[in-house]
Amino acid sequence: MSTAQPKSDDRTVVHVLRHGEVHNPARILYGRIPGYKLSTLGEQMAEVAARSLEGRDVTYVVASPLERAQQTAEPFGKLFATQVAVDEDLIESENFFEGKVVSVGDGALRSPRNWWRLRDPFTPSWGEPYRMIAKRMFTALHAARVKAQGHEAVCVSHQLPIWTLRRYAEGKRLWHDPRRRQCALASLTSFHFEGSKLVGIGYDEPAAALVAQSATAAQAKGA
Repeated sequence: MSTAQPKSDDRTVVHVLRHGEVHNPARILYGRIPGYKLSTLGEQMAEVAARSLEGRDVTYVVASPLERAQQTAEPFGKLFATQVAVDEDLIESENFFEGKVVSVGDGALRSPRNWWRLRDPFTPSWGEPYRMIAKRMFTALHAARVKAQGHEAVCVSHQLPIWTLRRYAEGKRLWHDPRRRQCALASLTSFHFEGSKLVGIGYDEPAAALVAQSATAAQAKGA
């Protein structure tokens, strides 16, 4: 039996990064609406996330076309001296409630005329089907793998698409409880490949301490 190890150029890592915090004082579901950019904290989160990969062999950086994703990708492009590419497949998912307030029991969800949109959580009925999200994200993942073959890539996307991709890659059902997503702001979900074969998935929250500090400062200010 052969015990040969994979060649180094067969090992590739694709880090799929969720963008940082967005300035959204109205607290609407902004989705694909243009003009939503990172908050000051979000910009700091992007910087911290980039520095967490300092010294790594990143040769390709790509992002969703939305402003918040492009901004989050900028520190990575600067750090690794590479131009940030754009991939439409990394974009946020479509959602009927885009532009509306959708807090539990509040906003658009209080109106009975919108309840029909919630009838099917498995597809889901209120937005882009999970299977379509998984398909385009899987395409983006492998496109980045090919671009960075033997090195590492960073793809900046959005929470639902990233979580759907991870569940798809792990062979799990795509419908899920949104409250249980492991995909914090500026988090890295890292897909490890040997050749074209996915051999492992990692997860890290490099900006967690920054978020905690911000929350503590906000509480102290409001006390």
